[in-house]
Amino acid sequence: MQRRTLIAAALAAGAVAATLPGAVNAQARNVTINVLTAGDQNMVDYITEFLGPQFEKANPGVRVRAVGTGPGDAGSQRIWERLEAQKRANAASVDVDVAIVHQKMAGQMVKDGLLSNYRGQVSTGNMATNAVTKNALGVNVDGYVMPMFNSQVAIAYNPARVANPPKTFDELVAWANANPKKFGHNGIRGGMSGVGFVFGWLYAYAPDQKKLIEGPYDDATVQALTPALQKLKAFNGVSTITPGNAGTLDALNRGEIDMGPVWMDMFYSWQGEGRLPPTLKLTLLETGLPGQPMYYVIPDKSPNADISRKFVELATSPVVQAKGIVERFNWLPGIDAQHVQSHLDAKLWERLFRDVPPDMLNKMGRPMPQADYFTKIQEQYEKVVLN
Repeated sequence: MQRRTLIAAALAAGAVAATLPGAVNAQARNVTINVLTAGDQNMVDYITEFLGPQFEKANPGVRVRAVGTGPGDAGSQRIWERLEAQKRANAASVDVDVAIVHQKMAGQMVKDGLLSNYRGQVSTGNMATNAVTKNALGVNVDGYVMPMFNSQVAIAYNPARVANPPKTFDELVAWANANPKKFGHNGIRGGMSGVGFVFGWLYAYAPDQKKLIEGPYDDATVQALTPALQKLKAFNGVSTITPGNAGTLDALNRGEIDMGPVWMDMFYSWQGEGRLPPTLKLTLLETGLPGQPMYYVIPDKSPNADISRKFVELATSPVVQAKGIVERFNWLPGIDAQHVQSHLDAKLWERLFRDVPPDMLNKMGRPMPQADYFTKIQEQYEKVVLN
């Protein structure tokens, strides 16, 4: 065979191999991809113990290295600072292949041109349709993020004492007035489930929910929140203010309150551990309560972009979302739930969606407010409700 023929044959073979599953393996031997994750240690453990080994097994020669940057927005900000510094240094590539970040910094990274618009290039991209896939605190992140998981604030209640749980905030107000101190929430100072409840309250009673979620920001919209916050102040007078999400769950468990907003994943975890009676249930209220995801993002100058996309594909595949996200953490899947159902034990599916089925979640799950309103609402709560 002539040399030209050999080269052509080799190129053709390479082209075919590149189209086959696992083709990245041959191209990526002895490659380490760096996955930086904000969040608690459990996020690092998830990559190190669960997701990374699966990816390495499917892609021989690739090593996954997980690096934790710390919990909360501060951890996400450290990732932003790293990418921003390398951009300012005109680096040809960055030392981050995949990152897991919160909403606030995901939006900032998109605005700063630090991320790849990659969702359309991964096979699971069309499985995520929740609003948080497109909107992160008022910033259009469509295409730049894939939700790792979703977490949702819901109303937990004791059906033995609340036979007909409220469907709207008006019904909740009427019930709380008839049952003083039996509704508990942790307000704006006691953690995000209480903050989320306040946001849900304003979505229901403020003049423009859409503007609070999508922006643009203006001071007049903030001033228009005052009547709704005064109404919340009166509601707090017949409610119990708990010290936090765990405090709300503890109060429910002890029977001190009969209803309160909680994170769904924590509620299910406590029930699974026997810390809450299995009879307690969840519901959502019209016109919605907020949830919050964490996102997989790929930097614009990721040195191994093709491998990074495959990593996100695995991480957001139905089976990994079922076994890793739902079974391991009791989180809601980042992709739409119907894609995950066949990979879950029927009992687990029933437990996760018994009270808040996917259609209710899609209808009444809401994003957090646009970033500036997010901050201003907290300030206005301190000013109007707590004074």
